Amino acid sequence: MNVIILDGYVDEPACFGVPPYLSPYPRYVAGALVECGFSEEDILYLTIDRVRKAGKELAKTFKDAGCLIIISGMTVPGKYLTGVPITDEEIRTLFRLAGGIKILGGPIRLGYSQEGGKTATATELFLQKEVLVSKKDIESFVFDRFNPAESKTAVQNEIGADLPHRYRTTNEIARWSEKGAFIAGKHPNFPNIICEIETYRGCGRKKHCSFCTESFYGRPDFREEEDIIAEVKKLYDVGVRHFRLGRQPDLFAYKGIDTGGLILKPNPSAIEKLYSGIRRVAPDLLTLHMDNGNPITLAEFPNESAEILKTIVKYHTPGDVIAMGLESADPAVVAANNLKASAEQVMEAVRLVNKIGAVRGKNGMPEILPGINFVHGLSGETKKTFQLNAEFLKQVYDEGLMLRRINIRQVMAFPKTPIYESLENNFEKSDQNRSHSNIRSHSKQNDYFKDYKEKIRKEIDLPMLRRVAPVGTVLRDVFMEIYDTEAKSDLTFGRQFGTYPLLVGVPDKLDLNRFYDIVITGHGYRSVSGIPYPVNVNTVPSGILKELPGLNPSMAEEIIRMRPYSGKEDLILRSPHGKLIEKYVCFEDEKE
Repeated sequence: MNVIILDGYVDEPACFGVPPYLSPYPRYVAGALVECGFSEEDILYLTIDRVRKAGKELAKTFKDAGCLIIISGMTVPGKYLTGVPITDEEIRTLFRLAGGIKILGGPIRLGYSQEGGKTATATELFLQKEVLVSKKDIESFVFDRFNPAESKTAVQNEIGADLPHRYRTTNEIARWSEKGAFIAGKHPNFPNIICEIETYRGCGRKKHCSFCTESFYGRPDFREEEDIIAEVKKLYDVGVRHFRLGRQPDLFAYKGIDTGGLILKPNPSAIEKLYSGIRRVAPDLLTLHMDNGNPITLAEFPNESAEILKTIVKYHTPGDVIAMGLESADPAVVAANNLKASAEQVMEAVRLVNKIGAVRGKNGMPEILPGINFVHGLSGETKKTFQLNAEFLKQVYDEGLMLRRINIRQVMAFPKTPIYESLENNFEKSDQNRSHSNIRSHSKQNDYFKDYKEKIRKEIDLPMLRRVAPVGTVLRDVFMEIYDTEAKSDLTFGRQFGTYPLLVGVPDKLDLNRFYDIVITGHGYRSVSGIPYPVNVNTVPSGILKELPGLNPSMAEEIIRMRPYSGKEDLILRSPHGKLIEKYVCFEDEKE
């Protein structure tokens, strides 16, 4: 039997899967299939973007496949530069087209939605009856479905049979992650992908945030350092060079010690063993970043957390970001939703990360900075909440600290979370059920949200970005991804590989899927503009030359009128503006 693994992309609080990221799910599923006796040739890996591009060309492939497995789910949907997650209609269409066994899994099992501020729709509402929906882990579901060693195989071979739903074990994914590593090489963007690596899942807190789905996995289930290192080695052997330790709610709690408190005590030696081991088996990696860090862990255990931060800076690549969930600076909201940290604790964590990680690295970005997450629409939220959030960010800025990014989103409520049950106090499940007073209240809350978000972008995001990446900063290895087709002039967008990379706009039509060094020339609210570095002063168009820091259009024209120049000394001698740009330029006989 041949099997199609269709990557519809996932986006979770602790896992990225939209390009350039490749989530663990397709790799785990492929590894489970291999362990069931399928060969790598039996498994066709496709992304939803590849399917869209192919159109009807793949119709027969889907019809003839013995099994179609669709992986999908967004529990924290965002805005995407290139890859676009699968839609509910696309899921329906592909399953109608498929001729064999049909399986759906991933975080979509919790419900379906494409934007925050709304409740998630139950998955079963948009599927055909013959589709098998994995209610827990898709990889263990697939393994149990096709495992020839199971005595109930004959029953499982009947489409629609009632299969066991369970969570996989860390021992299973230790095997499946290696056996499924070949999937990375089949990604249409390979080798320009970032593989998400899981360290553990589950939350160590005794009581959980009102909106969080991580608690569904129970207590932390840590993977062994050797297993993670072996997975990285296998991916590295395939040709992967970009990695992110993203699949965990708090990296600082990896293999944490339960001392009887509300949170786990950090284990610096485990982090040292993990990072040094990754560097040992992947010596020429290009990216090693992380994602989540619980700010209360850093605030409550500053010494252990500082040791971990120093380890990360020692082994990682610069431009790293620790995503920290403040969620709300309003004590009333913190209490009503059992949020994990107070504003004061988050501030302590921000200070600690800046103290160790704010130094600028060789790729142009600071070594490691905090990123702050806000969630709106929570129980207890009032107009004062927006004011307190803004005041928190202003304090960060006024203290001279840096944040890499500020994420402001509206809550997405999933069944079985406390926020879902109290949703009528925040926003209603359907327009039809709203009273006139509720409509007015909901509209007013939206107005607060929009005004506040705009205020943050103008008063915090823009000056903060200028601090993090000043004009004249050279960003190394920016990967150009897409043209802005709506712009009146040429404009190319790209990003460095990493976690929460800066979006860079270049006012020129550069080659896509190619790396450039870029010097920053300007700032937007959440992006920067720049030009390729260094510029060949004898051939560069005036439109690009005038973008160099310190030059205006008339200066650029004057420099152009006097070229060619034989070298930097000639440029400085003959042009009154040569000194301003000497560090950004090159000449024909210099290696760019």
